[in-house]
Amino acid sequence: MTYVVTDNCIRCKYMDCVEVCPVDCFYEGENMLVIHPDECIDCGVCEPECPAEAIKPDTEPGLESWLKLNADYAKTWPNITQKGEPPADAKAMDGVPNKLEAYFSPNPGEGD
Repeated sequence: MTYVVTDNCIRCKYMDCVEVCPVDCFYEGENMLVIHPDECIDCGVCEPECPAEAIKPDTEPGLESWLKLNADYAKTWPNITQKGEPPADAKAMDGVPNKLEAYFSPNPGEGD
């Protein structure tokens, strides 16, 4: 098992999860984070820290495409080990449907 970041992180990207991760398995895209599934130790401390509730265990049904997205982008995006500032409109974007199709960016993050 591993944890995956799902669509509600897009344009929310609060990054509270980064501060509690004991193995630094988060990677930063322009407008979301992903978890490297081979680095995640399945401790689960990140899940309750996410204000957007965007982190889920991969055992939940229907997360196969998110597991693939996390694995693919963790290979190319930069590792993030410190919490940064969320987007100015993060609260307004929390819970917006269809964020993958409307707002996802494959560009790497601007942190570290």
